[in-house]
Amino acid sequence: MAEPMDELIPTRATLIQRLKDWQDQSSWQDFFDTYWKLIYGVAIKGGLTAAEAQDVVQETMISVAKHMPTFEYDPAIGSFKTWLLNMTRWRITDQLRKRGPFAAGHPASEDTATGTRTVDKVVDPANRDLDALWDAEWEKNLLDAALAKVKRRLDPQKYQIFDLYVNKEWAPEKVATTFGISVDQVYLAKHRTMELIKEEVKRLEQSELTG
Repeated sequence: MAEPMDELIPTRATLIQRLKDWQDQSSWQDFFDTYWKLIYGVAIKGGLTAAEAQDVVQETMISVAKHMPTFEYDPAIGSFKTWLLNMTRWRITDQLRKRGPFAAGHPASEDTATGTRTVDKVVDPANRDLDALWDAEWEKNLLDAALAKVKRRLDPQKYQIFDLYVNKEWAPEKVATTFGISVDQVYLAKHRTMELIKEEVKRLEQSELTG
């Protein structure tokens, strides 16, 4: 079955093929919207300042654009996830180099966007810590995309019930009273929505593996 044109995360092969067209602004915007938070989040958690992380996003996007005309994506050689991680890793390394020759051992002490001083937590882009950060942010990005898709498909009231109970942590009795339903219906709405989210995450993960 063909993928809908409005996929939040289209198959990688499809999107990359579209990115080869420099004039395809819609696809480039799609790519940016899908991945900028992932790249920014990893850069921030890797110890960069907000300004440095923004530069990493911009430079990674430029690097991807430069590679597109001749790039051939082959999942048998390596996943898109790993390829994009390497692009991001090199840009983070560039930002650390700009701090000076002793950046790795003596990072800038400017506060990051998370409120943690970079001197306390800079991650070496060459080691496995960055891989772990990337994996965690990738999963979060995947979950956010799945949640957004499920929200679009669900009846608004059912999503509100789920959101208030799970995300806002309202007591089930309060949610039931608010919507004039039974507590059992609150539990049922949560269960069905969680199942839809799990199915969507699984589908998106499969998309990442195959395209």
